[in-house]
Amino acid sequence: MMNERRKTERVQVKLDARWENIRAQRDGTIVDISASGCFILTIDEVKCGELIGIEIQIPTGRWIYLWAEVIYTIPEMGFALRFTGSIDETEQCMLDILINYVSETKISVEA
Repeated sequence: MMNERRKTERVQVKLDARWENIRAQRDGTIVDISASGCFILTIDEVKCGELIGIEIQIPTGRWIYLWAEVIYTIPEMGFALRFTGSIDETEQCMLDILINYVSETKISVEA
């Protein structure tokens, strides 16, 4: 049985995202998110430990820009990210509002 390491609740979503590393800028879809990280569907490859910038489109149409570290990858499917401690107060507030909104309205993968 796999040991659960998450410290924050994960919410299933379907949010457009753009991410970039030193090699490329790509699009993807976030399928779950928490205050500490997310999983993004994309066929593009990254490496564990890599730092990337990610923009998440929230339901209002605005974008949140965050820095994150790649925690693990699933080839040809996507990768998990942990948001870094460099989130400023405004970004953290927007992320918290997004997670609360999604949790309360039950926006899911079917959305």
